[in-house]
Amino acid sequence: MRDFSQDHRWLSINTATVRKSRGQEVPLPEILDACARRGIRAVSPWRDQVAATGLAEVSRQVKAHGLALSGYCRGGMFTATDDGGLKAADDDNRRALDEARELDATCLVLVVGALPGALAGKAAHKNIALSRQQVHDGIGRLLEHSRAAGMPLAIEPLHPMYAADRACINTMEHALDVCDALDPLPRSGADPEGPPQAAALGVAVDVYHVWWDPKLREQIERAGRERLLAFHVCDWLTPTRDLLNDRGMMGDGVIDIPRIRGWVEEQGFEGYSEVEIFSAQDWWQREMGEVLDTCIARHRSSV
Repeated sequence: MRDFSQDHRWLSINTATVRKSRGQEVPLPEILDACARRGIRAVSPWRDQVAATGLAEVSRQVKAHGLALSGYCRGGMFTATDDGGLKAADDDNRRALDEARELDATCLVLVVGALPGALAGKAAHKNIALSRQQVHDGIGRLLEHSRAAGMPLAIEPLHPMYAADRACINTMEHALDVCDALDPLPRSGADPEGPPQAAALGVAVDVYHVWWDPKLREQIERAGRERLLAFHVCDWLTPTRDLLNDRGMMGDGVIDIPRIRGWVEEQGFEGYSEVEIFSAQDWWQREMGEVLDTCIARHRSSV
């Protein structure tokens, strides 16, 4: 297991963590500048933040700062009530993948969607099996574009509390079942004695969503180096005041983050630990520099 206590070279900042400073939106260029000044080597930006600045300008700034992208947030939301909605989702996901390619991201993270309309407050139906089939089929269609672009897709299983509105894939086991069905490894012609094949489809392991799972270690081992594409960290607070926007800073909650990181690194994962915190009542009310400095300190002590 890597030693994070002496530096923060393997820290990445998901830009949602500092999208607000003292309650005010922070433009993405300011976030990139602040990260670069602190020697943070990687980020994972959100599409809306990129769009607000412009893809070409963000690409230029990322390259100028020498920043890597531990991922790109996000694609997904594959479910719909009709063929037109499914096509619109496909088109948007291809655009997301092209943006990820332009920014040279490690992967495009997928939050897959759930019951259509539920996120807006009124689900169009209750057939979660249909939604799961639409997700499976949508990922399958996007994989063709993914392979052609050389941009891996990372399914992010979300905590079951989001099964109705944000993601109907809620466990690592389910995510890996989809991976194995759509992108079986080893592929035809692969040398079973050679190095592991790169997966076109894998998983993003976010400790906030999966820490509770009694099969977590088993499924991380099942994923292996080939499918472990991203690792996200924050903490689960008790009590949690808001199911979406009350994530904790690492070390402030109940997740044994180093243990989970150890399981991931046992499989050969050598990527960044990406801090992703949504915190409307706490960290988004603080000054951005304080948040970034705390992320650096906690990455050394609690990740």
